[in-house]
Amino acid sequence: MIEVVAIPPLATVQDLGRNGHWHNGLGCAGAMDPMAHRVANLMLGNEETAATLEIPLTPARFVLVEDTAVSLAGAACDARLDGVALPRCWAGSARAGQTLELGAMRDGARVYLGLPGGIDVPEVLGSRSTQLREGFGGFEGRVLAPGDRLEGAAPRRAAPEISYALPAPRQNGAADIVLRVLPSSETQEFAVDALDAFFGEPYQVTPASNRQGYRLSGPELLREAQGELRSHGIAPGIVQVPGGGQPIIQLADSATMGGYPKIACVIEPDLWRLGQARPGDTLRFARIDLAGAQRAETDEGTWLEGLRRSLAGARDLQKSWS
Repeated sequence: MIEVVAIPPLATVQDLGRNGHWHNGLGCAGAMDPMAHRVANLMLGNEETAATLEIPLTPARFVLVEDTAVSLAGAACDARLDGVALPRCWAGSARAGQTLELGAMRDGARVYLGLPGGIDVPEVLGSRSTQLREGFGGFEGRVLAPGDRLEGAAPRRAAPEISYALPAPRQNGAADIVLRVLPSSETQEFAVDALDAFFGEPYQVTPASNRQGYRLSGPELLREAQGELRSHGIAPGIVQVPGGGQPIIQLADSATMGGYPKIACVIEPDLWRLGQARPGDTLRFARIDLAGAQRAETDEGTWLEGLRRSLAGARDLQKSWS
């Protein structure tokens, strides 16, 4: 069990999302960075669907109420356990009375904290994720606050110390986060100059961004077609363009319907990169076709399977030493 001493706004309990209720107007919620969430669970031997604590834009501080295992994955944030520096992606044992501190994030926007068996909160409609807009799920349907206590769903246990390298949101040290996108239903309704700008110029994440969506700033995107659209289904990854010409990317807490024209859709394997983008970061959009999107999904699955095998092998080896 851990107790929150200090925590930034909008820290919530999340899993991989609440699926199957889109037709009833209920979005999926879930981790903004599904990859870091999965890794935080895998390092503790949890199911990948177990609940973690999503912490945006640290600093944060926790005290260990009891001996327990704990894991961290996501943005680099100078994490320390009783003053001892921890790797960006780490799991290990902590003793009652120790303090876990997360410092200022140097790169990225979210850290995921895992406990044995996942964070123990009730399952609602097939998920433990927090639906902030509707006020249910997660920890009492709300953000975490000082004094709150979180407990793992599995018995307290020691954990071997593990560190693992996560891919960076920016590839090969680039200044911008590159997102691969598929065309959407209104892509061809935009002017040629608008499409050239969308695929050729950087867009900046503005401070008016949250789990529902990121508002971007960049070249204006003009739609040639006339008339309003009726509200239609949308989902995380959809890039909409309101009348002002500045795009909005729908994310984990997106609505299920909207009437703005859609210029593109970020592929699912790149949504974790968005989850680690913060206000001021710049994004670039790269065209991809369905075959390329399928290859990206396969590549992500291959990476995750390699991680599962690596961690399982490490646990088996450590057991043989005990």
